Amino acid sequence: MAGFRLTIENGSFRDVHGRQITLRGINVAGDAKYPNKPEQPSHVGENFFDGDNVKFTGRPFPKEEAHLHFSRLKRFGYNTIRYVFTWEAIEAAGPGLYDEEWIQHTIDVLRVAKSYGFYIFMDPHQDVWSRFSGGSGAPMWTLYAAGLNPQSFAATEAAIVHNVYPEPQNFPKMIWSTNYYRLAAATMFTLFFAGRDFAPKCIIDGVNIQDYLQDHFFKACAHLAQRIHEAGDIENDVVFGWESLNEPNKGMIGYEDISVIPKEQNLKKGTCPTIWQTILTGSGRATEVDTWDMGGMGPYKVGRALIDPSGEQAWLPADYDESRYGYKRDPGWKLGRCIWAQHGVWDPATDSLLKTDYFGKHPLTGEHVDYAYFSNRYFMDFFRKYRDTIRKIHHDAIILLQGPTMELPPKIIGTADGDDPLLVYAPHWYDGITLMTKKWNRVWNVDVIGILRGKYWSPAFGIKIGETAIRNCFKNQHATMRQEGLDYIGNHPCVMTEFGIPYDMDNKNAYKTGDYSSQSAAMDANHYGVEGAGLEGYTLWLYMTKNDHERGDQWNGEDLSIFSVDDKLLPQSPVPKSHSPNRSRSGSSSSIAAPTGTKDDDLDDDSSVTPANIKRTLTNPSISSESTQRQPELTNSPGYRAAEAYVRPAPIATAGTVKKYGFDLGSCQFNMTVQAPEAARSDTPTVVFLPDYHFPKDGCQVEVSSGKWEIRSDEEETTSLQKLRWWHGEGEQTVRVTGVVKQVNGASGEGSEVGYYDQIFNQAKGFLEACVVM
Repeated sequence: MAGFRLTIENGSFRDVHGRQITLRGINVAGDAKYPNKPEQPSHVGENFFDGDNVKFTGRPFPKEEAHLHFSRLKRFGYNTIRYVFTWEAIEAAGPGLYDEEWIQHTIDVLRVAKSYGFYIFMDPHQDVWSRFSGGSGAPMWTLYAAGLNPQSFAATEAAIVHNVYPEPQNFPKMIWSTNYYRLAAATMFTLFFAGRDFAPKCIIDGVNIQDYLQDHFFKACAHLAQRIHEAGDIENDVVFGWESLNEPNKGMIGYEDISVIPKEQNLKKGTCPTIWQTILTGSGRATEVDTWDMGGMGPYKVGRALIDPSGEQAWLPADYDESRYGYKRDPGWKLGRCIWAQHGVWDPATDSLLKTDYFGKHPLTGEHVDYAYFSNRYFMDFFRKYRDTIRKIHHDAIILLQGPTMELPPKIIGTADGDDPLLVYAPHWYDGITLMTKKWNRVWNVDVIGILRGKYWSPAFGIKIGETAIRNCFKNQHATMRQEGLDYIGNHPCVMTEFGIPYDMDNKNAYKTGDYSSQSAAMDANHYGVEGAGLEGYTLWLYMTKNDHERGDQWNGEDLSIFSVDDKLLPQSPVPKSHSPNRSRSGSSSSIAAPTGTKDDDLDDDSSVTPANIKRTLTNPSISSESTQRQPELTNSPGYRAAEAYVRPAPIATAGTVKKYGFDLGSCQFNMTVQAPEAARSDTPTVVFLPDYHFPKDGCQVEVSSGKWEIRSDEEETTSLQKLRWWHGEGEQTVRVTGVVKQVNGASGEGSEVGYYDQIFNQAKGFLEACVVM
């Protein structure tokens, strides 16, 4: 696929013809977070701590199924994949022991993706450090190397882990994310980013634990990059870049007082210990802590609860046999004792806190340490090493910089780091109110970024009332984050590499009724935000091949996948596609064609019979998209999973620069404005993806400011896609395409929500004081 490589010019992605490429992508796939040998989603506890003997071969899906998944995503209009993998998948068996079978499988899957023309960047994914501390990412042995005992995390609440939760079916929604503020993850991130400064006694194999962990992470990623490089036909042709560590966290770094919950910690759910309290419970001390829950207006305090480990510690015992992994711990690092006690933070003899601000100032220089210090020093030190490690192998890799979620990026503009011509800013954004409450609130939402950045003198002024205001609020937050990238990093593309919605809203009402109107409204509002903010691209979270209505994404109770085996795929016309184009009439800039009246039916993505998919049909295994029938009340009313809101038109290649674009789902209208330095050439027009569900070729209206256009379905890159090609003139040009409005979901049943909204308004006074954000 000669010439497929992306380049960056003046803050935009460009193809070999100089056209601007807009990355419209999806995260693939959530299955990559947990192993398949044994199959161990987060609700399965059997053999959980046999973490050295797991395999991820077959993740994100078997090679034999790759054509089905990639053709489906291509038909949805995606041109980009954020390829999710974990450090654990590479190095689960122990330090330096790489899983070559999984690596070869990854190369095989990437080769299949290449045949579909995807732009792919690699995502070394993590959530709260590791599966064994309640998330995903790092191998189990990293916790042992840090002196921690994962098998004691449950008793000490050093982590809340779904796999060992007493009643996994009742695992509290979104509580997994609170693990960032519990002992295991907070310790691991502190050691990973700043162990040399804050834990100088932690020496293993002759180096500080910071260097030990980072070096193994870098070498694991480098080994994968080397194998991809040696494959010969993947690097640049399909894999154009590498993102830095997913959602890095500062751990304890920057805490001014570990005996209190910092005011910026607005995520509170379940037991909420301070760092000091989680240190105590991690050392076996019974401690009473505050408990919180999440309501429609954010977190609120419920009461207090006693965490009593009954003397059990989260640290490895003094007599633990460390021959298991072959490393050698320095004699000055004592097992059986909290490392923070060993560094003088507290005295176990009296259980007294000695240094409340230990993590708030540099232990050697006394410099004040805050988030900016972490971002500009510790994070950037890590990022430089990661970038240089990858580029020693993939020399011209585009590197996507991702800092902590929804925080300001590091200030590197005007430096050698900021002047990197192959750098991309890759923030994340979520609608925290919807994500935590699992309700789409059409009445009000909150300008989270504005409040976090101090835009309002009171958080109450960050409340946005009405669905139009909410949608604009989302757009403005994305635009603010893009501008922050320009101000702090420089003129580089901004790609929002995660955003998404929970599908299990309203106690899974959609799964019982087939009515996805709330999900459709939320998904449309999210896309309105990313489309209107001027981003150079985005990758939606998530595609998950094993999602079902009972367990969602099979991970910590999350349910964000656009695909589910218990739902239907968006209808397509059963009539074979005509490849004869619909063109603008001579001398006219618009055209209206009558609908054909063809009937929609429920067909899979491979429904049309073409030479390109005959082989795919013969070689695909039987992958069921039918209801699993485990819980009939959740599977008897399959819906389209709000597909009408995420299968939407978007620019693919623009002969010039996109000034703005967007799709109005309600009116089924796509608008785009282009600034063209010259007229589009005959062989390189502006190209827009037009999903035939919204825009049947013979039933849509096209209006352009100049030039000629055509709508045609092309059998390109293995999958037939309908595209608008537009040969416009130079200067500012506009195109408007109006499709067919369709009612996919039934009535939303808003009457049932009235009580909920009444409660919100009745509590408005209290909100002025209690307003907090995720």
